[in-house]
Amino acid sequence: MAATGAPIRVPVAVACRVLGLSTQGYYKWLKDPVCQRDWDDAHVIDVIRDIHEDDATLGYRFIADELSDVGIIASENRVWRLCSSAGVFASHHRRRGKSGKPGPAVHDDLLATVDDKGRVTHDFVGAATGPNQVWLTDISEHPTREGKLYLCAVKDCYSNKIVGYSIDSRMKSGLAASALRNAIALRSPDRTIVHSDRGSQFRSKKVVRLLKNNGLRGSMGRVGSSGDNAAMESFFSLLQKNVLDTKRWETREELRLAIVTWIETKYNRRRRQRALGKLTPVEFEMIYVAADAA
Repeated sequence: MAATGAPIRVPVAVACRVLGLSTQGYYKWLKDPVCQRDWDDAHVIDVIRDIHEDDATLGYRFIADELSDVGIIASENRVWRLCSSAGVFASHHRRRGKSGKPGPAVHDDLLATVDDKGRVTHDFVGAATGPNQVWLTDISEHPTREGKLYLCAVKDCYSNKIVGYSIDSRMKSGLAASALRNAIALRSPDRTIVHSDRGSQFRSKKVVRLLKNNGLRGSMGRVGSSGDNAAMESFFSLLQKNVLDTKRWETREELRLAIVTWIETKYNRRRRQRALGKLTPVEFEMIYVAADAA
C-alpha cells in the first residue's frame, strides 16, 4: 500500500486489518474510486445548494419541486438524504440563536432620513414626486381551510396604486420576483427605488439579479421596524378589513379571486383616498400624466 520506493512497504491485508477495512472493498475502490452514483449525487448537491442559497426558506420537499423545474428528477427521499448530508435545511427549521435576527441587508436604506433629534424616519409621502420613482413591496399570508395563501404586492409610492402582485401557495423568492416582473412589464420603470423589509425572499439572488438587470435600485429597512415600510402595511391592513375578515375562506382559489377582484376593481379604481385629494390611484395618475403632457 505504500508508495513505490518507500523504505517500509505494508502488505494490503495487514493495513486493511489494522484500519478495519476489507481487502475486497479496498480493491473495489482502487478499481473505481468514485462510483457513478457519487458523481450524480455531487452534481445534485451542487444544484441543491444553489437553490437553497437563492431561497433559504425552502425545505427538502420544495427543493425537490425546484429540481424538477430544472430537469433533475429525484425522489423526496433522495433529496432529503442529500440535503441532510450537505447540511442544507430550511431557515425556519434551524435552531436560532438568542437574537433570531434576519440576515444582513443586501441594499442600503435609500429612503431613510434623520430628524433634528437623531431619529431615523421615512417620509413615504414626499419620497416621490411622480410615478415609478419609488415602489414599496412586501408579502402577507392569509389562511383558508385548504391552507395558507401568500400575496406579494408592489405599490407605487406616488399614487398608492398597486402596480404589480403575485399570489401563490408557497412563500419563496419566486413569489417576490414574479410580482416585480409583473410591475416591470406594466410600468417600464427607469432607476426606480424598490423598498422592502429584510425578508429572505427580497434578499435572494433571484430578486437582487432581477433589480440589477432592469436598472432598479434596491432599498431595505431596519431589522424589526415595521414603520420602515408602514405605507405598505397600510395597504395590507385595508385588504384584511375589506376582504379577509368578511368571511371564512374555503379554498385558496376562492380567496385568490377575491383578492384580485378587490385590487383591480375597487382599490385601484374606486377607493378614494384623502392623501390623494379624495381621488382614486388611477385618477391621480391620470391627472399627473395630463399635467406632464401639457
